[in-house]
Amino acid sequence: MSTITQSKTTPLKGGEFIIKESQWQDVFIPEEITEEQRMLREATKDFVTKEVDPRLEELDKDPMKGVEILDKAAALGLLGLHIPKEYGGEGQDLTTYSFVTEIIGWAHGISVAIGAHTGIGTCPILYYGTEAQRAKYLPKLATGEWKAAYCLTEPWSGSDALGARTKAVLSDDGKHYIINGQKMWITNAGFADVFIVFAKIDGDDKKFTAFIVERSMEGVSVGAEEKKMGIKSSSTRQVFFNNVKVPVENLLGEPGKGHKIAFQILNIGRYKLANGVLGGAKRAIGAAVRYANERQQFKTPIAQFGAIKHKLGEMAIRTWVGESASYRLCDLIHRKEEELKAAGKTMTEYLTGGAEEYQVECAIMKVVGSETLDFVVDEGLQIYGGYGFSEEYPMARSYRDSRINRIFEGTNEINRMLSIDALFKMAMRGKLDLMTPGMAIQKELMSVPDMSSPDPDDIFGAERRALKNAKKAFLLVAGGAVQKLMTALEKEQEILMHSADILIEIWLMESAMLRAEKLLNLHGREAAQIYVDMVKCYFFDALDRIFNAGKSALVAYASGDELRIMLMGLKRFTKYELINTKEIRRAVADRLIAENGYCFWD
Repeated sequence: MSTITQSKTTPLKGGEFIIKESQWQDVFIPEEITEEQRMLREATKDFVTKEVDPRLEELDKDPMKGVEILDKAAALGLLGLHIPKEYGGEGQDLTTYSFVTEIIGWAHGISVAIGAHTGIGTCPILYYGTEAQRAKYLPKLATGEWKAAYCLTEPWSGSDALGARTKAVLSDDGKHYIINGQKMWITNAGFADVFIVFAKIDGDDKKFTAFIVERSMEGVSVGAEEKKMGIKSSSTRQVFFNNVKVPVENLLGEPGKGHKIAFQILNIGRYKLANGVLGGAKRAIGAAVRYANERQQFKTPIAQFGAIKHKLGEMAIRTWVGESASYRLCDLIHRKEEELKAAGKTMTEYLTGGAEEYQVECAIMKVVGSETLDFVVDEGLQIYGGYGFSEEYPMARSYRDSRINRIFEGTNEINRMLSIDALFKMAMRGKLDLMTPGMAIQKELMSVPDMSSPDPDDIFGAERRALKNAKKAFLLVAGGAVQKLMTALEKEQEILMHSADILIEIWLMESAMLRAEKLLNLHGREAAQIYVDMVKCYFFDALDRIFNAGKSALVAYASGDELRIMLMGLKRFTKYELINTKEIRRAVADRLIAENGYCFWD
């Protein structure tokens, strides 16, 4: 494989993609995988196909048997990949971890069990624990001797985490916190040995705090397995705390700072979820392609029908685009962590600093990954037809298991609004200058449109212009909403979500274009042509989606001449050349059909 030295330019700051252009040299693409990473990835594929796939029915019926799978994953080092070697882990970086997580995403409900253990169960201790806490718990979590769970949600608090009622009171002798309360929807609750529990000290809203609670502590109990629509092979139960005496040294982080731990852990969890479910999408596409090649109607494999090719092509394009953005974000987080580490920051500071910097992008990717997988499995089930509705075929389980991803790690509605809120807060703190380009757009609306043509020698000339204009469309719509509604905007959730949809499309368009451009420079025009075409197909549809989202937002807060002028600007900023998307999707589908599976990097 050819290699190109990674750009030494300063990485984008969080949210900065909306006002700054990036170069293809600045991005990491999954095709740059190292041989060591590839070997680890292949070993993970063997694990899923040999240890999980043959037992899917059995695991769905009894999620407690997931312990056996987690133990086997631990034996391969998969539970301790991200844990430093000094704490018994493998000490791998985020990029390597991501390559593996993508394959774990194949494993249906077991992927949730593994993800909960390695992510939200282990990372709070890794990121925020004292040296004594890390030394005590991380080696056992890395080897799978102990399993972990994360207890945040309660019957009375879901998205509103700070609405929790679980209470912690310091004992008279000052040696323990006495915890009472109830948590629900807790993944791994049936067998977890360690729980990260959030409670309010003395019931005070300002003292929301995290604790490390061991299952063996008196007063800890769990309910029956929840009867879920999907991810049946993951254990999900309620957890009860009845006068549980937790040693004061098990308080995690600082008193009253539990919200920071909760939100930061969910932040990186959103990226990891996206990474995993996009892996699941690629596997689902492979299954749909194989079925379409085998299934005949009218004496012809259904893969040869235009309607099926349209579905396969669109499934692959959306997945490839999402994957482009996922690994771009992975690299940005990794580089930020390395930067902070080199600057002498503490482990807590450099491990949390990356995801915190890119909280906008993490929220975006959670939405992108979960909605891409939902689209893929829905279309995949349709390709299977009646058989897709049968539990004897794989798409039914994929369809059921996918749906939860739009709910946990923060609902997609919450994440859409979070992405916009975080972006605006960065601007208010002076981290991003949205004002200058926003004011420039106001002047541009009153000027003569640029009628020049893109550079004919630049294969992505039209896309560069379209992307630049799409960013203007976002600033026009979202900036106009801020200017018009000011503090009242936070109550206009529909406008925020429309704005987020524009922001999401811009992040995806740019990430896909940069990946294709890098492949073009690595391997030449002929090898990269299919990716160039995929980018053009995506741009064509994305700009329509941006226009529709922008239009819906504008009419919600503007009227009269103001609305007319802004709609004219929006239309100007979403113009793009005509593309024969039918032929591109057919070409993408033909490649899938010929390879009998997903083939755009695996």
